[in-house]
Amino acid sequence: MRTISKFIFLLSTMLLLGCTNDSESDLIDPVDPDGPVTYNANIRAIINNNCLGCHSDPPQNGAPFPLTNYDQVLARAQNGQLLRAIRRQTGEPRAMPPSGRLPQATIDLVAQWIEDGLNEQ
Repeated sequence: MRTISKFIFLLSTMLLLGCTNDSESDLIDPVDPDGPVTYNANIRAIINNNCLGCHSDPPQNGAPFPLTNYDQVLARAQNGQLLRAIRRQTGEPRAMPPSGRLPQATIDLVAQWIEDGLNEQ
């Protein structure tokens, strides 16, 4: 019985010490693309992989608008809605994507695209 108690204690300690809120993807160095960030080269893949499950055309799962092309994404980036939504922490109201926060390097890339002038090509 003592051996089982020690094992459970050791296993519990290892599990507790191994847990963290940090995501490994948040700890990597930021992406430094060659040249300015553009929609076609950098942002389209982010939107396609993380947003189109709901923001398709027509929108699904209660999403209020589609993000299927440059003009639709541009409109949300220009009014600040895109960056505000992806900067929110998981669980906050209107945080996107609802499945969990994007890696910080990805959020920084979207911010850089906006700063660089929202270029399409």
